[in-house]
Amino acid sequence: MNRKANAVAAGIFLACSQIGSAADLPQPYSKVPSPPVRQVGIWGAIAYSQGDGKHGFFWGADKRQEAEAIAIKHCENAGGKSCALVSTFRNHRHWDDDDGSGFPYNHCAALAVNAQSPHATSPWATASAETRKHAEDLALQQCEGASGQCKIREWVCT
Repeated sequence: MNRKANAVAAGIFLACSQIGSAADLPQPYSKVPSPPVRQVGIWGAIAYSQGDGKHGFFWGADKRQEAEAIAIKHCENAGGKSCALVSTFRNHRHWDDDDGSGFPYNHCAALAVNAQSPHATSPWATASAETRKHAEDLALQQCEGASGQCKIREWVCT
């Protein structure tokens, strides 16, 4: 091969290898992903089946998902046909364990339902707060604000 042909071949090779290597380079991220925050505390949850008025709860779990899954299972075991998670809450495991997740350390939760008819489309509400009384008051206010006279059906504190 002559020099001119070698130069052209080398130029094509370099051009192609640069294109290929540019595609192989990692693309810059617009936002660097951060690892998920480990949410610490002692967890509790309430599940409710609005169609049939059944409910379930659990408290004392080390993991949020555990409390939520067990609350739904307890609701289903009570005969709930459409159990859904309605409240998740936690308390401090230690006084200095703020995990920075923004998830509040509310120790208690309450479920309020219509006192006349706890089924189908009747009003209901749930709230969590630092005390049982405050959680119950908030749940009753929300439930009764949706029209109807409500009563506390369930409360739980961790």
